[in-house]
Amino acid sequence: MRTLLLTLSLVLAGLLGKPYSLNAQITSQSFVFQDLPYDYDALEPYIDATTMEIHYSRHHRAYYNNFLNAVNGTGMEKMAIEDIFGNISSYPPAVRNNGGGYYNHTLFWENMTPQTGGKPSGKLEKAIKKTFGSTEAFKEVFAKAGATRFGSGWAWLSLDKQGDLFVSSTPNQDNPLMDLAEQRGIPLLAMDVWEHAYYLKYQNKRADYIEAFWNVINWKEVEKRYEKALKQLK
Repeated sequence: MRTLLLTLSLVLAGLLGKPYSLNAQITSQSFVFQDLPYDYDALEPYIDATTMEIHYSRHHRAYYNNFLNAVNGTGMEKMAIEDIFGNISSYPPAVRNNGGGYYNHTLFWENMTPQTGGKPSGKLEKAIKKTFGSTEAFKEVFAKAGATRFGSGWAWLSLDKQGDLFVSSTPNQDNPLMDLAEQRGIPLLAMDVWEHAYYLKYQNKRADYIEAFWNVINWKEVEKRYEKALKQLK
């Protein structure tokens, strides 16, 4: 019933399948709530439109708004978010949880695309094969990181300070940039394994969601992040 009412409200508003945001009056010059780079239904059948609408305009927007409220008047509102994460253990939980939720989801939307069927190429492909042996072996390691994350969290492909790739998983809204992460590095690929990312379509079948995720990865974006991260390390 709730899904039906939500769909009807979107139809009446003329917004079905179109990204929109709630509480847009809360803004920041330093931290921007970016537009979704595709329509809500663009990733179907792998990720459904209703999940995308709720996930982006409600969950992600709430993290963003709460993050701005948490840093307002503290001086952090003028800092780069990477610098905040680098000392996150010194800040209140509201900054850690909501800052992570805001940042992680921004990467998540960007590393997905309606152009299905892509695969790693160029320097990134070579690095994946060097580290994991093959692209298929990497997929197994990455999928396991997401599938075995107890409760809610994320799976990551990141670059460490030595310039090597690694796969990790973080709880809740933590990420590898944070000073309390078990493995620290620059995130390249993010996969959300919170239930709100997949439950409407896949229910408790997280493994099915992870399998579907491979169809919508924007490998060109991941490759750009990899090249940028390599330059940062020089």
